[in-house]
Amino acid sequence: MRGVSVLFTAFLLLLLLLLSRFGESDRVTSIDVHRTKVLLGHQEISHHYLDVRTEKEFNEGHLKDAVNIPYMVDTPQGREKNPKFVDQVSAVYGKEDHLVVGCRSGVTSLYATSDLLDADFKNVVNMEGGYLEWISKGFPVVEEAVDPEL
Repeated sequence: MRGVSVLFTAFLLLLLLLLSRFGESDRVTSIDVHRTKVLLGHQEISHHYLDVRTEKEFNEGHLKDAVNIPYMVDTPQGREKNPKFVDQVSAVYGKEDHLVVGCRSGVTSLYATSDLLDADFKNVVNMEGGYLEWISKGFPVVEEAVDPEL
């Protein structure tokens, strides 16, 4: 009987964890790539693009003037959340800076945006559809030159 109680408690804790993350999209503001393009070109209020993809993904192509701080990092155990993510963002941006957070498809950036809001960043939005949506619209990107010697 005690084993059933432990399993039930573990199930409830897992369910609570999942439900706590389920509401992330309710408190995160998401904008489409068209609005992102307008905000990044805005002259009066400076918006910064924070690319949370891996360094490898970022180096394959990214938005102009983007800053890359990966939300996920590759480890020997697989891909895991970057434990220093918020600290790394805080070292580059202030809590009042206007940030548009993007990733490959808009999912990881949703979690990254939520973490930044939890850390008291005030003006952070998620870019829906991510980099894939950006390039599908034919918007400009910076592609790193590949050294043919490599």
